[in-house]
Amino acid sequence: MNYSTIKRIAALTVFVCLSFTSVMFGQENMSSTSTKTFGGRTQFRTWSLGFNAGALAPVAIVGGSKDFQHSDLNLGYGLTLRKQLAHSFGLEGGFLAGTLSGSNHAGAPGNKSYETQLGWSASLMGVMNVATIDFLKRENAVNFIVKTGFGVASYTPELTTDLNNIVTSPKTNDNFIPVGVGAKFKVSNRINFDMGYNMYFINSDQLDATVAAGNDKWSYIYGGLEFSLGNAAKPNLDWVNPLVIMYDELKDPSLRQELEALKTRVATLEAADLLKDSDGDGVADKLDKCPSTEAGIKVDGSGCPMDVDADGVPDSKDSCPTEKGTAEFNGCPGTATTANAIQFEFNSSVLKTSAYPTLDQLSTDLKNGVIAKVQLDGHASEEGTTEYNMSLSKDRANAVKTYLVNSGVSATKIVTKGYGETRPVASNATEEGRQLNRRVEIGRQ
Repeated sequence: MNYSTIKRIAALTVFVCLSFTSVMFGQENMSSTSTKTFGGRTQFRTWSLGFNAGALAPVAIVGGSKDFQHSDLNLGYGLTLRKQLAHSFGLEGGFLAGTLSGSNHAGAPGNKSYETQLGWSASLMGVMNVATIDFLKRENAVNFIVKTGFGVASYTPELTTDLNNIVTSPKTNDNFIPVGVGAKFKVSNRINFDMGYNMYFINSDQLDATVAAGNDKWSYIYGGLEFSLGNAAKPNLDWVNPLVIMYDELKDPSLRQELEALKTRVATLEAADLLKDSDGDGVADKLDKCPSTEAGIKVDGSGCPMDVDADGVPDSKDSCPTEKGTAEFNGCPGTATTANAIQFEFNSSVLKTSAYPTLDQLSTDLKNGVIAKVQLDGHASEEGTTEYNMSLSKDRANAVKTYLVNSGVSATKIVTKGYGETRPVASNATEEGRQLNRRVEIGRQ
């Protein structure tokens, strides 16, 4: 590349930088809003527009074969549009145009030179920021980047042969793989200066109008300005240090105040509600499943009366706390036996006269206090339906109760229950067994 070309590249780069810097600094708004660690991308500016210029060359620093001995440097220019998706990653669409050229040494065999007009090239690249966290500064001032992606180029090669004939090839479109590295320098909250080096590996050997040594390539070294778009009140996601956001959020005075207010509220609730125990059983109302337990009754961890034998009588009132009984007998079971059972005829609840002496003696014992209470358990044989036999067994127990009450015994001393055909004492296969099952057993206490 000659000296005049170098001057044109440098002049264009400086002009672009100075022009946009002066415009953007005049409109700079340094205000920013508070950001949260998990507040999402909407709290940042994430779109950026860039302009760049530099030198194009039909070679790459990774080396490889080339079809011409000498490679020229020519002016290239481009623009980028980037969407930052995270602190460390974004997607960038790029446009690049310019000229690529090269030649062979004088007297060397083969074609003399070529010049390819790179009408345009468009690419989409993933851009990785490799210095998004600075442990020494609150804000990053320099970001180092690597990028790669996929693109398509449109170009027109022109070849000058060793006979000075000029051969122009038709316009060609080919895809390529771009790979690049670079650095971004923060100028202001809106502007950063970019420097970088990109290599483009095209899927063709027609870029230099000569098919000889494999697929062609070119490179682009550039400088330019990138402008952050969007609400000026938001910070640019490019330069945000996530450690600073977390630190500021934890040290936020308003957060501290909210925490202290919450602690005070919890303490107040604990004193007013969580420790309240209306029935005085030692279990707070918030955890008490039986909030109206009588005073003096022992309760379990859920605030309900303790009942070890599960007979429905609390242990504190159960005279037999380990033996299942009934409330009428203060938690103790009755002592009903078949020895003094009152027998009945088939399908009858009428007392036999033979039962009167036994019942009269029972009445005397109840009235004199020899026996405190009795439980009358009615039973039936299996003839008839289950429902009917249950009703019949209750009628037989009530018949005995009626006799005792009529003899002067207080009804509060008598408990009746019907068991139907569920508790036979003999086989229902014979009449003798069925007769024994038609009975009322007397349980005493």
